[in-house]
Amino acid sequence: MRVRFLASEILGGLRRNTAMTVSVVLVTFVSLVFVGAGALLQLQVNQMKDYWYDRVQVSVFLCTADSEAPTCTSGEVTPSQRDAVLAELRSPTLQPYVESVQFESKADAYARFQQQFAGTAIAESATEDQLNESFRVKLTDPTKYDVVTQFFAGTPGVEQVQDQRRVLDPFFTVLNVATAVAGGFALVMIVAAALLIATTIRLSAFSRRRETGIMRLVGASKLLIQLPFLLEGVLAAVVGAALAVGALYAAVRFGVQGWLVEALPLFGYVGTHQVWLVAPVLVAVAVLLAGTASVTTLSRYLRV
Repeated sequence: MRVRFLASEILGGLRRNTAMTVSVVLVTFVSLVFVGAGALLQLQVNQMKDYWYDRVQVSVFLCTADSEAPTCTSGEVTPSQRDAVLAELRSPTLQPYVESVQFESKADAYARFQQQFAGTAIAESATEDQLNESFRVKLTDPTKYDVVTQFFAGTPGVEQVQDQRRVLDPFFTVLNVATAVAGGFALVMIVAAALLIATTIRLSAFSRRRETGIMRLVGASKLLIQLPFLLEGVLAAVVGAALAVGALYAAVRFGVQGWLVEALPLFGYVGTHQVWLVAPVLVAVAVLLAGTASVTTLSRYLRV
């Protein structure tokens, strides 16, 4: 009997405030899309970091005949200097930090350069003698690149030590800023959704003040009187959350996995399984948002 009563009260309240209910659904939907997009973007950033940072190397570039570095005053690196650098990379001092070392000759560097810049003017103008020999060093912990950089500072025959991680850091900074911007928009929209839910509950309570007054007189409990209003807000918010999950699923399924993977197959992208990981969080946020706004409004405008 109480379940039937609650259902009829909720449906009646939703019919009386159809426009406001639709507004709650839409605002909740938009706000949770931003929340979900921010969460998925952060998962993508972390996934890309794991992918790229696992592959980045420290490059120890050796002197060429035209190098102007102070360590290259004697001209192009000599065989003894090259062997000394390799011995240091394999020494017990650096062994805990170095996973593997690969030598790249000028011919190898030139072939890779031509492949990277094929069809451009710079590829046609470059010569093999202009490129550096180098040691490509894969570290056991990419965050320890400063150890190698400092170790070879001032070493004869070494022009410079370059860490690829420093090239990637600005890119990930941009992605983190984008995540923060999405989070900012989500926060604004969540506040708007909370205010709209509160307004909807207040109007619903005002329109049914006669009914609630009669229920007080016949001895209805505080919970029984307030519960229909509370569930109205929660139901509208959950519908908005469901729409947000559907929109994010469609965006990842058709936009990311359906198009971006084929257009830019550079690394792994977030998939639909990550959307299902985020979905319970969005529903929980919707319930918490609607519940908090409803309880606060009911305690102020529907005193029992």
